[in-house]
Amino acid sequence: MIARLTSSFTRSAVITALALSVSFCAAQTTSSVYTNPRAGADDPRIGLKGGLYDAGEAAFGLKRIVSLPKPAGFAPDLAAIAAIDAAPEPAPGAPRAPRPPGPAGPAPYGTTNSDLAFSSTHLFVGNYNGVNFYDISDPAKIKLVTSMVCPGGQGDVSVYGHLLFMSVEAANGRLDCGTQGFPVPAAATPTPAPEPASPAAPGAPVARQRPPLPPPSSDRVKGVRIFDISDISKPKQVADVQTCRGSHTHTLVVDPKDKDNVYIYVSGSAAVRQAEELAGCSGADPSADPDTALFTIVVIKVPLAHPELSKVVNSPKIFTDPASGDVNGLWKGGTHGEGTQTTSATRGCHDITVRSDLGLAAGACSGNGILLNISDPVHPVRLDAVNDPNYAFWHSANFSNDGTKVLFTDEWGGGGQPRCRSTDPMNWGADALFNLKDGKLTLASYYKMPAPQTELENCVAHNGSLIPIPGRDIEVQSWYQGGVSIVDFTDISHPIEIGYFDRGPVDGTRHAMGGQWSTYWYNGYIYGSEIARGVDVFKLVPNKYLTQNEIDAASQVHVAELNVQNQEKFSWPANYVVAHAYIDQLARSNSLDAKQVSSLNAAIAKNKSKELKTMAASLDKDAAAAKSPVDANRMHKLADIIKQGGAPLQASLN
Repeated sequence: MIARLTSSFTRSAVITALALSVSFCAAQTTSSVYTNPRAGADDPRIGLKGGLYDAGEAAFGLKRIVSLPKPAGFAPDLAAIAAIDAAPEPAPGAPRAPRPPGPAGPAPYGTTNSDLAFSSTHLFVGNYNGVNFYDISDPAKIKLVTSMVCPGGQGDVSVYGHLLFMSVEAANGRLDCGTQGFPVPAAATPTPAPEPASPAAPGAPVARQRPPLPPPSSDRVKGVRIFDISDISKPKQVADVQTCRGSHTHTLVVDPKDKDNVYIYVSGSAAVRQAEELAGCSGADPSADPDTALFTIVVIKVPLAHPELSKVVNSPKIFTDPASGDVNGLWKGGTHGEGTQTTSATRGCHDITVRSDLGLAAGACSGNGILLNISDPVHPVRLDAVNDPNYAFWHSANFSNDGTKVLFTDEWGGGGQPRCRSTDPMNWGADALFNLKDGKLTLASYYKMPAPQTELENCVAHNGSLIPIPGRDIEVQSWYQGGVSIVDFTDISHPIEIGYFDRGPVDGTRHAMGGQWSTYWYNGYIYGSEIARGVDVFKLVPNKYLTQNEIDAASQVHVAELNVQNQEKFSWPANYVVAHAYIDQLARSNSLDAKQVSSLNAAIAKNKSKELKTMAASLDKDAAAAKSPVDANRMHKLADIIKQGGAPLQASLN
C-alpha cells in the first residue's frame, strides 16, 4: 500500500539534485563489492510534506497501525517550536562539516527517545530523560503504563526477568534520579577533559574538543542503573554500577552455563571521570598507566538472586595488538587515502551484539568491526577485526539467524546530520554486510536506504533487528528521518529493499532532530521509537517481494523477551504454515514450476499423506540440482515438514 502527501517544490529540488549528483558520486567512491542503487526520481518518499504530527507518509510492505506521542515530561514543547519557526533561520553549515553545538536549554522537540526492549506484553522505551513502559497486549491499542523520569542519557534499556537495565553516561545523572542536575558553584574551576591517549594519524582531522568535566560529585552516576520491575507500575532502583566512562550502550549477556548470573557488556564513550569522583579512573595513555579506562569495555556481573551486589568484574583490553602487546592495537583514526572516509579511532565500542548460542559477539567499535569469542563471557577474546575505507563510525551489528553473516552499520555524521542526500555516496553511512566463516569476516556488499532525503532530515544507518521469515535473511532497520527500510540480504552479495515507511521531515522549514532511532520486530509486529514523535507500531503487508504465507510463518515465532543486542536464534514449528512460506519462495525463484506449486498446495490442502511422501522424496532429490544453495536448503526444509505430516506444531526445524 502506498500513501503519500507531496510538496511539489521539495520534490522538484530533490529530483534536480538527483540528476546533478550522478557524476559527483561516481568520482568520490570506490568499492570492490556490490552497492545497491539509489532509488529513481519516482520514489514516493521524495518530497514528503514536513510536520511534527501531520507529515506526509509513504509506505510499501508496511502499514502503520497506530502511533502514540511522547508523554508529559518527554514531549515536545509546541510553543517553543512555534517561537523557533518564527525566528530567522541560521546560516547553513558546509556539507560534511562537524556538527555544530545545539542551542542551550530544553530541546523543543522534547527529550530524545532511544532504544527499545520487550518483555511479555510490555514495551520499554528508553529516553535521555528516563524510561516509558507501555502495555502492548493489544498492539493496536498500545497504552502508557508507567512513565519514569530519571535523566542521565542515553537511556538504552534491556530486560531480564524482573530486572531492567538502563545506560547512563551524561553528567546530569543523579543517584536519586533527580532532575536538578548538578549546579556548578560560581567559584568552581572546571577540569579540562582528558586529551586523546594517542595522537591522530597523519591526515586525520583535529579531534573534537570535549567540554570540561564538571566538579566531582558523590551523587553522580555514570554506568548502569538496575531496577526491579516486579511491579511494573512501581519500578524500584536496586543498584547503580558505576563505570569510568559511563554507559553509552550496553548488552545483556546470558551464559548458557551459568543460571545464577547474567552479565552486562558496557560500551562507554564519555570522557573518563576524575578519580576524585570514582576511585581508580584514569584517562591516561596506556604507556603511562596500563590500567587506563580507554581501549576497553567493561563487564558487569549481575547475581540474579541479589542484583544489589552487581559489580564490575573485568575490563578486557580487546583491542590489543597480539604481536606488540599495545592495547591501542587497532585503527588509529584518520583517512584511508584520497577519496575515502575519515574514520574514528578505536578507543572503545559503540555497541556489541552477542550470540550466546554460538559463543560469539560482533562489536561495532568506532574505527573497527570486531568479532569476539565469548564462550567465557567475563574474558572475551578477539578473533578478528576489520575496517573499511567507506566507514566513518562502526555503530551496531546484527548476525543472520544461522550465524554465517554479520550486518554492521555506519553512523556517519553521528546521527544528527543529513547523510542520505542525493549527493551522498551510497556506500557511506550504509550497512556493510560480511560473510562469517571460521572466525573471519569477509566483506560481501553494502546496503543503504535508497530514497534520497533532504537537508532537513538527519539520516544514516541505525538500529534494526531480524524479521523471522523462514528461508530468508530479512532485517527491519531505522534510518532516523530516512524512516524504516526492510532489507533482504539472503543473497548477501546483492541485498535488496523489500519494504519501507517514511515521513516528511519533523520541521518542513528547517533542520530538526527526529526520526526512527530503533525499529524492531517483536511477536508479529514492528515497533519504532521515533525520536521526536513517540512510538509507532507497524504490521507487514504482502507485496511482490513478500507473501502473506511468509508473514504468517514469521508471526508464529514468539519470544518471551527481546533485547536486540542479545540476539537469540529463531526457530519455526514444523507445520504447513511454514511449508507454504517455503513453497512461495521456491516459486518466486523458479526452483518450482507452476505445476509443482499447484500440486504441493493441493496435496497439503487435502492432506494426501501418500502423495505428500512421494513429493517429499522428490524435493530431497531435486535439491541437488536446485538453482542455489539457499533453494536447496528450502527444499530440504519443506520435505522435512511434509515427512512429519505438518505436525507437531511445537517441533523445531532448527
